[in-house]
Amino acid sequence: MVLSKTASESDVSVHSTFASRYVRAALPRFRMPENSIPKEAAYQIINDELMLDGNPRLNLASFVTTWMEPECDKLIMAAINKNYVDMDEYPVTTELQNRCVNMIAHLFNAPLGESEAAVGVGTVGSSEAIMLAGLAFKRKWQNKRKAEGKPYDKPNIVTGANVQVCWEKFARYFEVELKEVKLRDSYYVMDPEQAVELVDENTICVAAILGSTLNGEFEDVKLLNDLLEKKNKQTGWDTPIHVDAASGGFIAPFLYPDLEWDFRLPLVKSINVSGHKYGLVYAGIGWVIWRSKEDLPDELIFHINYLGADQPTFTLNFSKGSSQVIAQYYQLIRLGYEGYRNIMENCQENAMVLKRGLESTGKFNIISKDNGVPLVAFSLKDRSRHDEFEVSDYLRRFGWIVPAYTMPPDAQHITVLRVVIREDFSRTLAERLVLDIEKVLHELDALPSKLLMPPAINGMKEDGTVIKKGALEVQRSVTDAWKKFVMAKKTNGVC
Repeated sequence: MVLSKTASESDVSVHSTFASRYVRAALPRFRMPENSIPKEAAYQIINDELMLDGNPRLNLASFVTTWMEPECDKLIMAAINKNYVDMDEYPVTTELQNRCVNMIAHLFNAPLGESEAAVGVGTVGSSEAIMLAGLAFKRKWQNKRKAEGKPYDKPNIVTGANVQVCWEKFARYFEVELKEVKLRDSYYVMDPEQAVELVDENTICVAAILGSTLNGEFEDVKLLNDLLEKKNKQTGWDTPIHVDAASGGFIAPFLYPDLEWDFRLPLVKSINVSGHKYGLVYAGIGWVIWRSKEDLPDELIFHINYLGADQPTFTLNFSKGSSQVIAQYYQLIRLGYEGYRNIMENCQENAMVLKRGLESTGKFNIISKDNGVPLVAFSLKDRSRHDEFEVSDYLRRFGWIVPAYTMPPDAQHITVLRVVIREDFSRTLAERLVLDIEKVLHELDALPSKLLMPPAINGMKEDGTVIKKGALEVQRSVTDAWKKFVMAKKTNGVC
């Protein structure tokens, strides 16, 4: 006789999670469960589901740092329970943030004395930094208009259509009109001349991008400054410039030290940079630096004392972790100017390796520039058979996450793939990616061409009548056609 024993529902003595009841039950998705489960089971189940995420190191869509040294990881974990806002309780952490602000301000050539404190703040990323800088511009413009007895209810900001979405958020959230310079073929950044033409007496600032998200290109901040100076003299206005250096702020000082884009230009009043991009820190840290105290209105700074002492604060959020601030300071003193320069040079060289490899296939046009953020943006020369979105989708089969996207107006007919080269992307990986892209192209070439699809899929009946189909319907039609093609090729053999 076989003896069996049924474990009770409350039995927590089973050592193996996979032998317990917890792997048989579906995880809650909408409501908190009534009962607790062992910590080992909770860890195992969540960890297993997370395996379905992509590999961060192979996520070539992201500019965000995905690797740091183990010593820095230890510092991060040691400070994981510190709330940065408790400045009185954690004065050393506050001091480290101030040191980072000073170092970054000097890196951006702020007009400071050797021991003069810079004006700036750490944020959770460049989005918050841009919100704060934008608020400072708006308030300063409003104060001036009020003093002159002029209307101050219709502020606007001038940007290129290539700006990151956080600029659109700022404009919508804080009721500022966004005046965008449209892009055009072969020119995928803001044109300084067109930008200055859009400036009027209600413009709170012109935002220039040092490292476009779309193709990594640096906008010409020097030309923008010169043109805007002329217009300010002609009109009597004092329209300033903000530089969104989220991606390029930790690149230009090391690769292009003679490039004038920062506080060396008199109209540049504030700069933001992402510490979690080429500042080489994990996600969750950004910085905004002002040229001087006069560029940050006092009424935007709050003072609190209910945490133990008077504390000035200028942030959109309140609580945040201390780990990323500490990690940024670690990188600044660990790497120094020499280390950052070496890393950026490596990134740039590996970008060129990837670019040359893609060019050697004869299949792609390179959209990105050699100078700028180390990335490669490229598009198919021949899109008659397949497009960039299919290449992106097929690359996921090899583990690579390479985004495909269309350009903003008026270049929305251009579709590109983009590979961001980060610190942990080696030459070996670059060469491997090229090989996998060639495999993908070979696989796609073996599939039926989009031009050979049935007439109805192409939006036309057999009698020549045009059918207006939605994008989703077309996609489903193409998918069905591919399924039929694959099924027709299938055999009973094992593959």
